[in-house]
Amino acid sequence: MEPQESVTEDSVSSPTVKPRLPRRERVPLHKSSVCSRSYFTVVMVFFHVYIINVIALLLYVHYNNSSGEHASTSREFSSGGNEGHRSPQQLSSQSPSGFTRNMYLPRIEGIRVGHVQKLSLVPNKVHEMRTLSLKPLLFEIPGFLSDEECRVVVQLAQLRGLMDSQVMVPEGQQELTEQLNLSPEDIFNLLDLNQDGQLQPHEILTHSRVRDGIWLTPENLKEIYAGLEADQDGDGLLSLSEFRRLSTDAFQRFLLQRGVKRSQLVRNSRHTWLYQGQGTHQVLRDLRKRVMQLTRLPKALVELSEPLQVVRYEEGGHYHAHHDSGPVYPETVCTHTRLAANTSSPFETSCRYITVLFYLNSVEEGGETTFPVADNRTYEEVSLIQNDIDLLDTRRNCDKGNLRVKPAKGTAIFWYNYLSDGRGWVGDLDEYSLHGGCVVTRGTKWIANNWINVDPDYQRQARYQQLVSQQQQQHPETENQNPNWEPEPKPESQTDNHQDL
Repeated sequence: MEPQESVTEDSVSSPTVKPRLPRRERVPLHKSSVCSRSYFTVVMVFFHVYIINVIALLLYVHYNNSSGEHASTSREFSSGGNEGHRSPQQLSSQSPSGFTRNMYLPRIEGIRVGHVQKLSLVPNKVHEMRTLSLKPLLFEIPGFLSDEECRVVVQLAQLRGLMDSQVMVPEGQQELTEQLNLSPEDIFNLLDLNQDGQLQPHEILTHSRVRDGIWLTPENLKEIYAGLEADQDGDGLLSLSEFRRLSTDAFQRFLLQRGVKRSQLVRNSRHTWLYQGQGTHQVLRDLRKRVMQLTRLPKALVELSEPLQVVRYEEGGHYHAHHDSGPVYPETVCTHTRLAANTSSPFETSCRYITVLFYLNSVEEGGETTFPVADNRTYEEVSLIQNDIDLLDTRRNCDKGNLRVKPAKGTAIFWYNYLSDGRGWVGDLDEYSLHGGCVVTRGTKWIANNWINVDPDYQRQARYQQLVSQQQQQHPETENQNPNWEPEPKPESQTDNHQDL
């Protein structure tokens, strides 16, 4: 114990042993390490902030470039294809035709059948849009119109006056054939879909329904063959020599002589057109705005499309399966852009990118909208008419189609009639968009159609919008200053294009 105490005393009292010196050497080292860590932390913070700023700047530049493209798109659509502030020199340097391809068509994703998306189309209300099929891309929106809006549209259509929807094609098919320099052999080869050298009943039926507007059954066709003595060997098939007997107007004259009932027409209904522009009923204008929000298409496209068509089907009324649009070939022009096509081609078709169909009442029985081949694995025109089953026949075989939509008051359905070209524009016709109106077995059916017209030829659509813009600039007193202004009514052959194609 004593040695330990002496050692302790010596260590405390001895002037030569100073334990504070080592501590003084450690303190500056400790302070130096703290400063280094703080400095390192500050540097890293500033470095990360700098990196974040650089990333944000890149995103900002990218976003601005994208917004500029969309803004130019909106400017071009809103001006009817006129490039506005851009000079002609700039336009001509970008494209020989004067139109750069910076317009695009937004397309809603279906995701999967049964998928529900929330929509805000009117204030203080949320609509639900359900995917009904992916081929075609088809959606259903219950409650799209209120009961009052349905009543107003029906009443306006009645005040406007309805006309028969079915228009018989006049005689003179032979003259058109001669004008096009089509020989019987050429027509035969066009109708011979499977190129087997013979025309099956379904090939003749499809042609006659489009050309004559009369819905024939295979039984009717046999009667015509017998009346015209066309099928001489009685096998139900037509060779080229036998077809020559049907290649004139004799076929149509025979149909007219035997009489045609309304139930034998391709379409049995009455309809009218309601303009939706400035000065019309508020309900019609609101409906068009709602369609813009639903389809997300530019305003000018919707406003330059067809007026609202309102259709009434009485008991027994129907519309056999058809496409709203036809395929557009180089020698075919769209009805709505014909003036900008710079061609005298006799072939024209309705280029309806989107169909929006509204049910204005709930039908007591029947009247469904059928999509016979919706979401089918394959589409073959030959298989539509097989033996006793004709999927195009909505009077007999509506229940055999893949999808039927029951009319419900206020509900809207809409679908794309064309595929996308992969670059934001119109592609090929979607053959799965084949649809029809099942026969109304009890009650009355009221519907309305909004068609959004877009020319698959981008240049023609752009020229058309430019022409319209120029006309509006030359005659500003039309729609903007005159609330009662209404476009001149088109001939029936141009306005009523909802027919078999």
